[in-house]
Amino acid sequence: MEGVFSAHVRNKTIKRLKLRVIKGQTTLTYDLRSDGGIEVFPLQLGDGRYEIVLYENVSSNKYSKNGTVYLFIKLEDETAPFLHANQYVNFSQESDLVAEAKELCFNKSQKAAYESVCKYIKDHFVYDFIKASIVKASVLPDVEKTFSMRMGICQDLAALTVAMLRSQGIPSRLMIGYADSQYHAWVSTWIDGKELLFDPMIEVNGFGKVKKYTVERFY
Repeated sequence: MEGVFSAHVRNKTIKRLKLRVIKGQTTLTYDLRSDGGIEVFPLQLGDGRYEIVLYENVSSNKYSKNGTVYLFIKLEDETAPFLHANQYVNFSQESDLVAEAKELCFNKSQKAAYESVCKYIKDHFVYDFIKASIVKASVLPDVEKTFSMRMGICQDLAALTVAMLRSQGIPSRLMIGYADSQYHAWVSTWIDGKELLFDPMIEVNGFGKVKKYTVERFY
């Protein structure tokens, strides 16, 4: 099992849709496209039983359950969900960012490739202060746009870094939670069995180091 699943509605609808992924005591809620387009979601909570529930908006902020699927997962590797594109880290193997990652990582060890990608982000991107002041909480990262514009908020820059690393077979996670008291996004990567943390926002702005990261969820 590769650690991801795809979902879409059979018939287009004007109603808002949500997908809940439940495992044990953890529930992750996603928006699902209502135009029938296929989206990919991670099974990032490890082996076991997952409950996938579709909800349809009925009025205001009220939703009704519209179907449930159960999945029993045995991952081929615990890092498998963090090697593929998904709704939060959405990239194509034919994209310019993947071509750039290939050039940066060519004939290098995973550690050297990781360092090359991180340095590239630090040297070529800036923080988008304007977007940070107006962005809505529900907006997903657009890694292709971030790459072409050479700027983004913390979630954009972290998702782009993850996309570039994953495209080269380096398992990485988009982490979302708190940097000290600030809501934030950063990158966690496995290299040679060790977890490495990279915070693009700090690197592109020269902000002070964070004393404590608190994870809320990851993709």
